[in-house]
Amino acid sequence: MKPTDDMQERDDAQGSGGEFRARVIDALRTVYDPEIPVNIYDLGLVYGLDVDDETRQVSIRMTLTAPGCPVAQTFPSIVEDSVLDVAGASAVRVELVWDPPWTRARMSEAARLELGMF
Repeated sequence: MKPTDDMQERDDAQGSGGEFRARVIDALRTVYDPEIPVNIYDLGLVYGLDVDDETRQVSIRMTLTAPGCPVAQTFPSIVEDSVLDVAGASAVRVELVWDPPWTRARMSEAARLELGMF
């Protein structure tokens, strides 16, 4: 398992983490923030992603754009369900964290481009 706590590590891990990890990331990219029309992975809401290639267990540390977000109670289960749909996934744990607070600096270039922030 390899944690990916910042955007650079996250991007590096995507290229070298294996097929299962890539499919997990693809699943995360199908989940969109309810207030900003960008997927949670490119938006930088995923702070940590641990994938065990042998057991197919996935652990996700993520945040939301604001602590008062109305979906804070239900959104982790949406993310969990999305990753559980990945073929071979045996278990998924989503931990919602608020520290450090999310900022626009965590967004990928693709997300910034999509939102016209260049």
